[in-house]
Amino acid sequence: MKTALICSGGLDSVSLAHITYRDGTLTRLVSFDYDQRHRKELDFATACARRLAVPHHIVDMRAVGAALTGSALTDDIDVPDGHYAEDSMALTVVPNRNAIMLTIAFGIAAARGDNAVALAVHGGDHFIYPDCRPAFIDRFGAMQRAALDGYADIALHAPFVSTDKAGIVAAGAEAGTPLAETWSCYKGGALHCGRCGTCVERREAFHLAGIPDPTTYADPDFWRTATNAHAGA
Repeated sequence: MKTALICSGGLDSVSLAHITYRDGTLTRLVSFDYDQRHRKELDFATACARRLAVPHHIVDMRAVGAALTGSALTDDIDVPDGHYAEDSMALTVVPNRNAIMLTIAFGIAAARGDNAVALAVHGGDHFIYPDCRPAFIDRFGAMQRAALDGYADIALHAPFVSTDKAGIVAAGAEAGTPLAETWSCYKGGALHCGRCGTCVERREAFHLAGIPDPTTYADPDFWRTATNAHAGA
């Protein structure tokens, strides 16, 4: 198996990169610059590629990102604070983002002789993002088999699609992932804000996994307020 892995620089994809490298199948990382507010995550993807000594393709999608308006990640819209599963987090949807990125990654994999594309979508994404759900993964894989029929046979590998974030923290730690060297915060400031949905989810995941969180947050305690409010909703 030769695997091209989509890596944002976040905890999930960097953990999957280390797991795939440990398993001996990682051939390259593919990242995307869509002019996201938190594009500093790409620095963490680059660091991961260097650490694992694999090629790193950064695809310039800034023109595409400019056309995908209406998201707090690409527009002048405030990133909402609170639990990841709250309705307000729909503001962070970038329409068809994973479908676009996967299509490009499959093309790169086909051109470079890989036979798998890995994506680190996980169970916690299902609340908000339709292109992170099992039905999408299954159908997209089938579509790519048709798109590349007779040219390449490439599998879509999404091992975390039914795993929660705490499970990813545990799996990443077990594979030796330097979890401090990952970026989650959607606001893209000097520190993780501790208040946006991805920061709250990250902090909660370390807590549930029973693993010390090495992350420095601007607001390290907000996650408890957010998770308690969501639990009581």
